[in-house]
Amino acid sequence: MAGAAGPGTGPGAAGGDGDDSLYPIAVLIDELRNEDVQLRLNSIKKLSTIALALGVERTRTELLPFLTDTIYDEDEVLLALAEQLGNFTGLVGGPDFAHCLLTPSGNCHLGHEILAVLQKSCLQPPLESLATVEETVVRDKAVESLRQISQEHTPVALEAHFVPLVKRLASGDWFTSRTSACGLFSVCYPRASNAVKAEIRQHFRSLCSDDTPMVRRAAASKLGEFAKVLELDSVKSEIVPLFTNLASDEQLQKAVGPKITLHDLIPAFQNLLKDCEAEVRAAAAHKVKELCENLPTEGRETIIMNQILPYVKELVSDTNQHVKSALASVIMGLSTILGKENTIEHLLPLFLAQLKDECPEVRLNIISNLDCVNEVIGIRQLSQSLLPAIVELAEDAKWRVRLAIIEYMPLLAGQLGVEFFDEKLNSLCMAWLVDHVYAIREAATNNLMKLVQKFGTEWAQNTIVPKVLVMANDPNYLHRMTTLFCINALSEACGQEITTKQMLPIVLKMAGDQVANVRFNVAKSLQKIGPILDTDALQEEVKPVLQKLGQDEDMDVKYFAQEAISAVAQRLRKLDFPVKDSEEPSGPGADKNHFLRPRGPGEDTGKAHRERAARVAPEEAVGAARFRGTDVAKGPAYQLHVHTETHLPNWKLQN
Repeated sequence: MAGAAGPGTGPGAAGGDGDDSLYPIAVLIDELRNEDVQLRLNSIKKLSTIALALGVERTRTELLPFLTDTIYDEDEVLLALAEQLGNFTGLVGGPDFAHCLLTPSGNCHLGHEILAVLQKSCLQPPLESLATVEETVVRDKAVESLRQISQEHTPVALEAHFVPLVKRLASGDWFTSRTSACGLFSVCYPRASNAVKAEIRQHFRSLCSDDTPMVRRAAASKLGEFAKVLELDSVKSEIVPLFTNLASDEQLQKAVGPKITLHDLIPAFQNLLKDCEAEVRAAAAHKVKELCENLPTEGRETIIMNQILPYVKELVSDTNQHVKSALASVIMGLSTILGKENTIEHLLPLFLAQLKDECPEVRLNIISNLDCVNEVIGIRQLSQSLLPAIVELAEDAKWRVRLAIIEYMPLLAGQLGVEFFDEKLNSLCMAWLVDHVYAIREAATNNLMKLVQKFGTEWAQNTIVPKVLVMANDPNYLHRMTTLFCINALSEACGQEITTKQMLPIVLKMAGDQVANVRFNVAKSLQKIGPILDTDALQEEVKPVLQKLGQDEDMDVKYFAQEAISAVAQRLRKLDFPVKDSEEPSGPGADKNHFLRPRGPGEDTGKAHRERAARVAPEEAVGAARFRGTDVAKGPAYQLHVHTETHLPNWKLQN
């Protein structure tokens, strides 16, 4: 590992004895002390290379003690270190020396400068120290590496080195070490002796009743994992009592069996559902369906109706939105367990209440799981109960509520079927296209495309396309713009025949619109649908219209017309259709770059048209664009009719 400069010639040299073998550690020290976090991070990521250069003995006796000093660093450096150490077993000599990664070593035969650094460090090994730091992601990575290393210990080495580490963490002064210990019990318990197993269980029980909520939560999250490796008697006598104060786990019922589930777990779960802490209620609510599914088949319906559902009903009106949201994500699944009659009588009122909840996430969790209820009670019953509430939300005065319903409409349509959709929901989808908020119109356009993909082109031709094309004659230019946007979205899904015969004539007709915003979007639409059209339509119908738009009085209309002409010409070349040179851009008035150069003081920039468009644009559309975090110029082209690319100097385009 000798480099261009020896260890005695640069900063951080290992010593003055000229020993090049110490140069890698000298470089490591230099980079770890560097103010640049990236250099320190790069140094940590090179640990395996440095360890290979040093050899297994010097890695154990020199490198590992030195790394302990790096515990006081940036979180991203510590995260990389924790990840590296998990793969270090082979670099310290294999499984026989895996304990070196857990226990400190006092043999540090280093140069005097390195030794001075090590004298400042504590004797706690790196991974144990990393498991106690404040940053959660670092602790989790350290625990992950410790779990990996534990599998490489022999049973004797496990009890001699790994179990003591777990005990130290479990009895640490700081809650961070105790939370990390929770993730290590299950990996060391199976191979421990009976006496040591008893100690491990005692430590786990202590953490389950720890004074710090974060420690109890960590223990709860590992309860099922620990129960899987315990003997059945220990589960009955120790784990079940702990469950009454901890969050539920799906693996626990399978571990303890049906009898204990009925007599011990159900009452404990009831306590969780009515816990004074909202976080505990939310965790329990999220497990309602899973717990019910895992109940013994015999008598399951009675248990749910008498012992679970009364508590669920209370959570529907819980004061905490996270509790209600967690319940809404799983409650629909109870219908398949309880059957049609119980669903109609007992569950539908709960679904309806949550569908009208003020929290959007609660409503959407119900909508996204309607298929579960549809399978049980049928579409007719569903339409009479829940659908009116969905329609009410779709027409809500708050546009964000309407937007949320639109985004779930394709899913809802797939669950309900085409006939029911046309009867009950089609009119809603069309009404959204003329909403006064641009975000709604945009979402409605995308919604139509997804519906066509789901129901097919024949449905689109008969049901959707005629209604969209009628909007081309709407007196509101914003609605005429929406027609073009819908055509852009639907053309590919509908195919060439429908696009050519039904949509293209409308687009060509709109080229004569009195509003410049409409005209330049006609050019953009023709460019968009061009790849779908055949050569005859492009040559005989599209090109003449684009050439006329290329002579428009508005500069932006000219620009987008020229863009479309170029695209059409390229398309015709690919189809081996002859294109005359005269049909290509010629002269400064037709050159695309002419529209990109800086305008002169007296040139028309289309400002008058933009000002007129801005005056008639609804305030809601402008507000919606701003809410979406964009400049209006980056939003829909028709809002303020501003296109920054038409005003950029040539030098910027070349950067």
